[in-house]
Amino acid sequence: MENVNLIDTFSEFKELKNIDRPTMMSVLEDVFRGMLAKKYGSADNFDIIVNIDKGDFEIWRNRVVVNDDEMTDPITQIPLSEAKKIDEDYEVGEEVSDEVKFLDFGRRAILSLRQNLTARILDLEKNNIYMKYKDRIGEIVTGEVYQVWKREILVLDDDGNELILPKSEQIPSDHFRKGDSIRAVVIKVEMRNNTPFIILSRTSPVFLERLFELEVPEIFDGLITIKKIVRVPGERAKVAVESYDERIDPVGACVGMKGSRIHGIVRELRNENIDVINYTTNNQLFIQRALSPAKITSIKLIEEAKRAEIYLKPNEVSLAIGKGGLNIKLASQLTGYEIDVYREPGGEDEEDVNLEEFSDEIEQWIIDELKAIGCDTARSVLNLSISDLVKRTDLEEEQVKEVVNILRAEFE
Repeated sequence: MENVNLIDTFSEFKELKNIDRPTMMSVLEDVFRGMLAKKYGSADNFDIIVNIDKGDFEIWRNRVVVNDDEMTDPITQIPLSEAKKIDEDYEVGEEVSDEVKFLDFGRRAILSLRQNLTARILDLEKNNIYMKYKDRIGEIVTGEVYQVWKREILVLDDDGNELILPKSEQIPSDHFRKGDSIRAVVIKVEMRNNTPFIILSRTSPVFLERLFELEVPEIFDGLITIKKIVRVPGERAKVAVESYDERIDPVGACVGMKGSRIHGIVRELRNENIDVINYTTNNQLFIQRALSPAKITSIKLIEEAKRAEIYLKPNEVSLAIGKGGLNIKLASQLTGYEIDVYREPGGEDEEDVNLEEFSDEIEQWIIDELKAIGCDTARSVLNLSISDLVKRTDLEEEQVKEVVNILRAEFE
């Protein structure tokens, strides 16, 4: 059959990964029947045989033989004289099947058919991509960075489908180049102008939860439950976990031997500090754990206002608040209480911050040098002159000045 015009189209269609074979056959037959109905008025008495692998097809028309003077419907009937031209043995009442030549439809009809096939199949593929990812919301996907733009990154999955990672869903310290492998969680799937948009996120708490499921078998198996996650992407996160099996230490299982399990998660999240906390229904104890590593002297809860007044020793205040107020902010989000910190009477009034809180800006060996001369907090360093710091440590003057500027900026 002369159907060369469609062979290329068939070849394209059979390569599509998101459409199963029965659906493909059904769509192709449906488009052919539409063309036949347009030309003959009805396609009910036609048999269509499609061979996707070879890229060809056959169309057979079935008609009943009638006497020449009794013919009333040329679509479903064929006069005896014409039937005998096909085969001398045909008689009235028998069914005749003859092949319809594709070229008889004309070039315009063939072009229209090809366009309809392309549109129908591509629409079907888009819908299948949408349905596939709609069921994967909340799952981690791995893809390859294909294009990096100012506001978003285009990611291709293993099947070549396009996924979008907006700038707002990227960790601030994320830097990707074309060809990089990337992991993110699917947070939204929608259709815009008949095109599926799959939105990814690396900042969502769900992403951190799924990473824990991958790294901690006890969470995946349901032996440990993640009760709540709060995070400032790339900076710090707090994860409340609970185990219904008394033999399992949920915090120890999540952290792993020498931090082996949590290390991979921290690396994936660009060195985000992760505090894993034992969940409890005792609100006072939960708030105390959430403010770790600070040690609380006493807590007063005002339940109707969902507020907690925390009293600490002066040297614990900086630990409770954390650098930039991050620790207390996340503890408040995790517990659901607005937390107010108070110093116990008799202590120093000045706000201070532990040097370890600056580990992302100051190298650890420099912090260790300062600790060696008794400077554990920012204020204790600032109380010394630059010349004193140079004399008492192995630091260069430029290094000392840089450290002092970083520490002063915290209080300004």
